[in-house]
Formats: sequence, structure tokens, C-alpha cells
Amino acid sequence: MGVMLRAWGRDMKVVMLQFIKHTTANFGEQRAAKKMGIDMIAMGDGFTWRSKDLDSSADLAREHWEGCKEIIAKGEYDVVILDEFTYALHYGWVPVEDALEALRNRPEMMHVIITGRNAPPELVEFADLVTEMTLVKHPYHEGIKAQPGIEF
Repeated sequence: MGVMLRAWGRDMKVVMLQFIKHTTANFGEQRAAKKMGIDMIAMGDGFTWRSKDLDSSADLAREHWEGCKEIIAKGEYDVVILDEFTYALHYGWVPVEDALEALRNRPEMMHVIITGRNAPPELVEFADLVTEMTLVKHPYHEGIKAQPGIEF
């Protein structure tokens, strides 16, 4: 989100393509992006590790990836954020080599940011910058439910 705001603030064209957020998502980040005129496209089914239909989640991820490849190839954006895309790679729903090929062939100076946990080693090796966040403590574990404006 930080890079998205910095790029937008510098008049760069930004898109965030969300792999997990449900197509009907209307969380705080979607609301803010809409107000700022930033394209944010949610194409998931709200998948979590508790999903009852992983086949459907996988199909949606593959379908969304095809659209993402087109967006990257067209080169209409300066920054493309593939939000929570590592899960689609980690679960084998999108072949890592397919993702790497799209990244290798992206337009010059297009920045692609991929978020999520469990990034495949091949992606980590290919990337220019890798940051790993580690959960130390979360209110959820103390019985505090997710709060509007904080978690969503």
C-alpha cells in the first residue's frame, strides 16, 4: 500500500490486482483507491486455508492470472501490484515459470510488486527486493475481532 500511495503521489499510473479478496470486496483499501482513482481489481473468492472449495479458488486464481498477464503485457501502468499472488504460486495454481516469464517480458521500467507469504525460491531469486514480515503478536489471538479501518 505504501508504494501504491507513493507512486500515485508522483503521478504514476498504478493498479492493484487482488488474488484473495472477494470480487465484491469493499474494504477500506478499496474505498480509498476508488476515491483516489486508483484501479483496484479483486478477483478472488475470499479464499483462506479453511476454504471448502479449493478447486474453485484455484480456477479463479488461474483466470485472474490470465488477465494479469494481459495487463502487464499492455504496459498501460507504471506500477502493477499482484496482491497475495504468492499464494497462487505456493499452492501450484499458477506455475512459477509462467509468472517468471511474464515478469521477464514486462515493459521496461514497469514495476511489479508481488505480495504474500511463502514466495517460491525461484521468485525470491528473481526479485530485486524481498521483504519478509513475521507475525510476532496479533489481537486476534487475544480474542479481539478484526476492526474496520485497521484490518479491513
